[in-house]
This record gives sequence, structure tokens and C-alpha cells, in this order.
Amino acid sequence: MSFHFKTELARGLDALEIELDVAAYEPLEMYFKELKKWNKKVNLIAKVTSEAEIVEKHFIDSLTLLPFLQKDGSHLLDIGTGGGFPGLICKTALDPLGLTLVEPRLKRVSFLRHIVRTLGLHNVEILANRLEDEPELNRRAFTHITCRAVTEIGPFLEMVAGFSSTGAAVVCMKGPRWVEELEEARLIMEKTGYRQNTIVEHVLPQSGAQRTLLFFAGS
Repeated sequence: MSFHFKTELARGLDALEIELDVAAYEPLEMYFKELKKWNKKVNLIAKVTSEAEIVEKHFIDSLTLLPFLQKDGSHLLDIGTGGGFPGLICKTALDPLGLTLVEPRLKRVSFLRHIVRTLGLHNVEILANRLEDEPELNRRAFTHITCRAVTEIGPFLEMVAGFSSTGAAVVCMKGPRWVEELEEARLIMEKTGYRQNTIVEHVLPQSGAQRTLLFFAGS
């Protein structure tokens, strides 16, 4: 069976009941093509990932965050974004979204800047640094903070402890181990002032992988 990006993306989003503006499919497909091209020389995703797996693991999974970013004035801080997951994918699908990406690996930063230029995206800031090297960020008005990279809940809440009084919602995008991770994070939550307030669970339609969004609010 031949692969069609838009068909594959639409099928997955429909299964998860995620609405996407029809105008977003074209730039997302361009992102997909550039990702595949750059991945031959820059380590953005695993080389063995099939086209259908790229759509599900990186595009659809990132877009599970989209419904929570649609309020006017939303600004997402995506820490360790890598190839732009989930932040730049969500921005491509939702133009009004404000976006700040933090990514220390310069080859990946080059890719992110290329995508922003190629798609003509605005209101995107890319910081080629680690979060700890950007102490002024916690004075900024973010509405959401996330990290899709492999970081456990507790260490991530420690990492963003400086944002706990800003009103930004912290979103952890997790797999099936989230219950254990949340339990292990209890002491850190007490120390940082974060409380867990919403859990949204998904099953990715093709692979059956369990994905969970955990929302935390600061004190």
C-alpha cells in the first residue's frame, strides 16, 4: 500500500478526535519532507523509523497537545525540543501560537531555523542553549511549558521549579510508566510547589502505544 502523508495524518487525528484546520496539512507535509531529508545527515529521529511511524510517533503524538494551546495568547516553552517535537509541530498547525524553543545541540538548531524560514513562521524564538543557561526565562509570560524528551517527571519539575509561581501550566508527555514516575516525584512536587491537576490519556491508533499528558500547576 502506498504511503500518503495527509491521509495517514488525517486518519490518526480522526481516531483521536483532534481537529486540525485543513490549511495546516500542507505545511505539516513540507515539515515531514524536510525532516526526512535532514535526518540523513543530522540525528533528528531514529534512522530506522518508517514513514507511517514518523507520522504517528512525532506528528500525531505532538499534536495531542494542540487542543490545549488554542486559547488566544497561548505561548509554549518547549525545552529540549530536538527536531521540534512537540512545539514546532504545534506551531505549524496553529499559526497564532507563540513559541519559544530551547535546544542546545547546534545541528538541530540549524534544522529548526530552516523549518521556521521554509514555512514562513512568525513569533518563534529559538534559543541555542540549555535551560539553566537562560535564567531570565522565568520572568517571561508563558502559558504552557513542556518537554517531550526522555526526562522523568520529578527531574523535569525540578528543572522548571523557577516557573512555579508564573502561572504557566507544565505538561509532561509520558508513556506507560507515568504512574510510577508520578509517585517517585511526590517529594519534588512538595519542594517545588507543583501540584498535578489533570490527566489526559490517549492510545496512538496504529501502534496502540499508550500516551498520557499530565498537567501541573504551580503554587
